[in-house]
Amino acid sequence: MVRVPKLTRADAVAALRNPLAFIADRWTPASRTVRRAALAALVMSVVIVVTGGAVRLTGSGLGCPTWPECTDGSLTPTSALSYHSAIEFGNRMLTYVLCAAVGWAIIAARAGKPYRRGLTRLGWAQFWLVMGNAVLGGIVVLVGLNPYTVAAHFLLATALIAVAVLMWQRAREGDGAPRPLVGKAVQQLVWFLVVASVLLIAVGTFVTGAGPHAGDTSDVKRIPIDWETIAKLHAVLAWIVVTLTFALWFVLKAVDAPKGPLDRTRDLFLILLGQGVIGYVQYFTHLPEVLVGLHMFGSCLVWIFVLRVLLSLRERPQDALDVPGPSAGVTVGTRA
Repeated sequence: MVRVPKLTRADAVAALRNPLAFIADRWTPASRTVRRAALAALVMSVVIVVTGGAVRLTGSGLGCPTWPECTDGSLTPTSALSYHSAIEFGNRMLTYVLCAAVGWAIIAARAGKPYRRGLTRLGWAQFWLVMGNAVLGGIVVLVGLNPYTVAAHFLLATALIAVAVLMWQRAREGDGAPRPLVGKAVQQLVWFLVVASVLLIAVGTFVTGAGPHAGDTSDVKRIPIDWETIAKLHAVLAWIVVTLTFALWFVLKAVDAPKGPLDRTRDLFLILLGQGVIGYVQYFTHLPEVLVGLHMFGSCLVWIFVLRVLLSLRERPQDALDVPGPSAGVTVGTRA
């Protein structure tokens, strides 16, 4: 049997004063543990978006008509409420799972050896984004699913995904100065791709805000613009993103770029094709809920892989001044 060390009074006081430092002094996670923790936070940030979409698509946005309680006088759904309350409450409960995943990423990053302040800060950035979006989610309910607040709720979740992707990537790299793998012209092309993708996602929230899936079975205010017109603008932006991705792949081939950027660009192109097919099918079949949900999931994937293309344009080797801890099981400094 493994003997459990005795916890002294001094240990208890130290744990209360700075629990993260207390854990870091007594535990050194392997490099793969830190990477897996960062990946878990990323996966949960996507799951919460997809389940939030399920709440809207099932008309359960006001299943719990108040916040932070589900209904007046009860934190949980009551028998007087419909199944919509269970769906909405289930999504609220997943926020705690997301918090646990982000918390695990923070603890693993803080306990890693050598200590990487930047990696830990990315974990804390996710935590505050989750807290901010939880409050915004409550506001969404209290204002009766106002479409502008719903759009902001989704965009803040998209920002969370961006930070989670960055932390996952940084967990697989060192802390040395970044070295570009491609020239300035290629980097600028990729930044055009990132900006176009941001516009695509932002306009997509207006498509949702003007479309028929209001999030509740009752009469909910919609954005006062023609849905088909904004959907066509969304499609034009999608084609711009596809064209930029296609052009980027040829440019990378022409300049004999490393395999990492080429592979990430190819992956993005394939995901964009799949997302485009879903988008057109849902448009011509009058937005069936299942396809809209798949399109939301595809939006998360597109954003993740756009960021992976951006991050693949440089490498960050391990700083020569860093001395790996005893549990450093793999070599950092791999390419994106």
